[in-house]
Amino acid sequence: MANRTIVASAPHIHSSLSTTRLMGDVIIALLPALAVSVYVYGWGVLGITAMSIGCCVLFEALIQKFFVRGKQTITNLSAVVTGLLLAMNMPANIPLWIVVVGALVAIGVAKMPFGGLGKNPFNPAIVARVFLLIAYPVQMTSFAMPSTEGFVDAYSGATPLAAAKAGLLNFAEYDMLGMLAGNMAGSFGEVATLALLLGFAYLLVRRVITWHIPVSILATVAIFAALYGAFSFDTPHLASNFALFHLLSGGVVLGAVFMATDYVTSPMTTKGMVIYGVGIGALTMIIRLWGAYPEGMSFAILIMNSVVPLINKYIKPRRFGAKK
Repeated sequence: MANRTIVASAPHIHSSLSTTRLMGDVIIALLPALAVSVYVYGWGVLGITAMSIGCCVLFEALIQKFFVRGKQTITNLSAVVTGLLLAMNMPANIPLWIVVVGALVAIGVAKMPFGGLGKNPFNPAIVARVFLLIAYPVQMTSFAMPSTEGFVDAYSGATPLAAAKAGLLNFAEYDMLGMLAGNMAGSFGEVATLALLLGFAYLLVRRVITWHIPVSILATVAIFAALYGAFSFDTPHLASNFALFHLLSGGVVLGAVFMATDYVTSPMTTKGMVIYGVGIGALTMIIRLWGAYPEGMSFAILIMNSVVPLINKYIKPRRFGAKK
């Protein structure tokens, strides 16, 4: 009788989950925020998004065909997610040629040279955003004010974080509800806080991500800001407003939910995820309060991406059957 025992490497248990399904869920979760961005900043947002996604997909297809070889990977939708996230990290009045440069950096520098999805050590969209911020600081920090008439190049204003950095904000009277609704200048994907939280809930229900990284980041930012506010302001009301301001402004929610949770560049264990999230939240506030840039989320995620291999090495789950 023939031996029917098959010896094979892990994994031995398969499920219906696939990269395409996971990426599709991320795209669906981002659509409410994109819709709010269109309402706040106008139809021009869709042009930036289409350019970013199209270039990311095109560059990945070309690099895969002529350099990496092998089966095309654009069907797994990871390039679409990268393009969507990259677009949402840009001002609504950014020149389209800069979008093309960002897509090339994301795919051609941060992703494909390492072997493609699953092998890149840093989040491609964040690498591209940081590159653009350093290479084109004027264009990347000239933010259009909310409008419903497409691009409004003639009207731009400082983000709430930039105004706070310059000491121009009164935290006792600042319109927190307006910030929550998207009535502020900034990258067009970061202004839709409520829609981003809706997307977070969707991803949790679909079990695409867990709560550990986003909640760790948001809690750390809130606690750090509240403690700083307690020593900087005379009343608890101002301290709480200061903490709420830092949660609602900038890319905290966008980064915590959709970028820091990237499977490839985040830790594998729940304890490691919490450490990773606390590190991102703390670094974000350190850069915001004492750094040269008013926003620190992207830099914080990149720094913690580089620490992930160490976290995975030293923070491991207990082996099955081990007593300690």
